[in-house]
Amino acid sequence: MNSVSRALPISGLGDMSIESRMVATPWSRMLRGIGLGQYPIDYDPTVAGHIRDTFEHLVAKVSPADGYTRFSRDLADFTLKVVEPGSDRSWIGPAVGPLLDSVRSVPNPYYRAMAGSILMDAFAKLGLTGLVDGDLDFPAEVLGMLDEISADGIADENQGRHGEYERVSASSAVFLAVGQLGLRDRLVTAERNHIVEALDLLDTIPIPYFCGRAGGMLLSVIALLDYTEYIFDGDRDYMAEVLEYLTRADEVGNWPVFDNVITTPWKKVYPLLTMLNAVAMCGRPEYLTRPIDALAVAKDLMSHIPWEIRVHMAQYYVIALHNLGRLADEIPDLDAYMRDIVAVLDIVDPGENYSPRGNAYPYIIELSMMVGRMDLIPDAALERMVDSFPDLDHKATDRINRPFPVSYVLNILGEIGAPELIFTPRDRYEGRSAITWVIDNLSPGAEVEGDRVSMIDHSLVSYALRMRGADVGETELFKSFVWPELGHGAVTTRV
Repeated sequence: MNSVSRALPISGLGDMSIESRMVATPWSRMLRGIGLGQYPIDYDPTVAGHIRDTFEHLVAKVSPADGYTRFSRDLADFTLKVVEPGSDRSWIGPAVGPLLDSVRSVPNPYYRAMAGSILMDAFAKLGLTGLVDGDLDFPAEVLGMLDEISADGIADENQGRHGEYERVSASSAVFLAVGQLGLRDRLVTAERNHIVEALDLLDTIPIPYFCGRAGGMLLSVIALLDYTEYIFDGDRDYMAEVLEYLTRADEVGNWPVFDNVITTPWKKVYPLLTMLNAVAMCGRPEYLTRPIDALAVAKDLMSHIPWEIRVHMAQYYVIALHNLGRLADEIPDLDAYMRDIVAVLDIVDPGENYSPRGNAYPYIIELSMMVGRMDLIPDAALERMVDSFPDLDHKATDRINRPFPVSYVLNILGEIGAPELIFTPRDRYEGRSAITWVIDNLSPGAEVEGDRVSMIDHSLVSYALRMRGADVGETELFKSFVWPELGHGAVTTRV
């Protein structure tokens, strides 16, 4: 019998919000800061204290130049003050200016734009105004930040393979946030069409993997904003172009590089699944067979991926099929499928490497939550997951990238209502909490981990934003979107 306290925000796929169906996976949230604060819950003073304490510890650890972590700390604290029941709100107006200055202090243009988008999204979800007032026009300022992001600015093992990948990703986040504030019309004006400009940037991404991954989210955001005419009805059909480019992955042959072994079918199916979600949101079922039978190809590719790394794609696959209304057709026995996925918990050591092993457990657990099968997840798996961080000390690449699985673990433990596992002392950490141990063991100034620390920032900000109230509905932008009926068993938006 499970003894770890759990409080699940949903009981199955039918309970998922529009935002969660669109930005389902932790990759977009933890790495890109898109769609933070999903699965809202009531304010919890104990968790609020943990978030504040963790941020203070983190800020004391990172270098003075890390403006992003300081911005994230400031936004989390601001959010927690706003959502605390019975709190005086007279302080909010004077606090906005310093918070905007915190965004402006972030030196890297990409992360500055991301900080601005996260702040705008948070204001929309908290029901706050004050970002456009007199001479202040913060949304215009953030839109302008996109122009400062240069190509191939990511200094990692895929240097030179990104093109304008960062700018496309940032555009998705900024466009979504602008739409959340009800300012959609600013994206297409007589002077400038930001939507088409972002779509044109897809041409600059030199490999199909990154093009599909970034393109899927961009096209989904454009569909949410009701600007699909710019995808399909101009001189170009951007969806057809991206899908066709994915079919030439073998011909292009410029595969992304990973620290650990990832199979070619995995590299092919990932961008395809993100594009399938865009097909669902755009309501264009003809692209399921143009230029290929996408569902047949996806199923075949998934079958050639070993289960221990297939679980990373399972969440993308199930949610895309659900959004397309094809889940029952493609996975007729979802219970059996979930049992195969959960069985991976017994064969994968989350401490073997930061990825794909280190983040496998969060993917398995979150999908189990989404489909209403958390009963399949034993306490022992949760304990094993949260106790695995010290095992990532054996190789430099795992130490440097530890914020990756840590952010995923913190996120999923919050979602299932078991935050005490990461925030309170444990024997494994000699009386410290797991998150305290992780921060203590960052390199001096977190200089080696660098921007990877932003993943922990995002997980904490997201948790703070979730506490805006269990009964708080979605913003008007998401409420107004209706999922197109594309197949048997399709589910439309909840009223």
